[in-house]
Amino acid sequence: MEIAFIGLGRMGAPMALNLLAAGHALHVHDIDPRAEESVLAAGARRAPGPAAAARVAEAVISSVPGPAEVDAVMTGEDGVLAAAREGLLVIETSTIGPGQSRDLARRFAERGADYVDAPVNRIAADGAARRDMTIMVGGDANAFARARPVLECLGDRIHHVGPTGTGNAVKLLNQMIYLSCVAVFCEGLALGQRLGVPRETLLAIFETSAAGHATIGDTHARIAAGDESPGFAVDRVLKDLGLADALRAEAEFAAPGFAAALAAYRRASEAGYGAADMTVLRRLLAEPGPEA
Repeated sequence: MEIAFIGLGRMGAPMALNLLAAGHALHVHDIDPRAEESVLAAGARRAPGPAAAARVAEAVISSVPGPAEVDAVMTGEDGVLAAAREGLLVIETSTIGPGQSRDLARRFAERGADYVDAPVNRIAADGAARRDMTIMVGGDANAFARARPVLECLGDRIHHVGPTGTGNAVKLLNQMIYLSCVAVFCEGLALGQRLGVPRETLLAIFETSAAGHATIGDTHARIAAGDESPGFAVDRVLKDLGLADALRAEAEFAAPGFAAALAAYRRASEAGYGAADMTVLRRLLAEPGPEA
């Protein structure tokens, strides 16, 4: 199949490489030409923009940071919608809100194109490369049936959740649970250090007990190494949790545990740590000072 792939970042590039390995022909575009290098070297062809990529493709996959980038890729002057036509399949894997997907699905349907929201989630850092990912899909049954063979090249756990937007909703619930767990984990570490227990001892114990649940993922190693370079940066966390909070508010659901975690990340951002990895929460709480 001829596929257009837009967005070749940390998740997009390994997904694109898996599509090439499965025998698909790729037309790729990223706003940063350096992000395209590994995929072009593997046999993809570069397109000058999203619309140009979509014009020569049967399906379009987007993997970009968030709602604003999705708007630019899909509905911008050189966006995919400008090239939409009867039979085109659009697969949006980015983390956005359900309302945005419903609007996109309606606009693509007016051009005769199918749209599914198919956000992805990995546990291990190399999950996208190993095709070890969960994919939550929203869309009608026919669109899902068309998308499934493509999605099977990207992940090994594919769930058709329901109509358009429900894939986005479940992804936001996933982020809400996961990122709240990370915040509480960091709080526990910080409290343990306040009580005089070395960080290394706490991590060694938690890794082999219930507190080392897979939900925490790779945070143990990052904290042990003191690595606060942006893996999942605080401001990116806030983007996802802001979308989750909007979903919660729309449902008139209180979620006090989630509210506390969201407040912790907001404090980290306000303290100037928006570009640091989310595990910076542990240090901010462990070290006495105005940030704590």
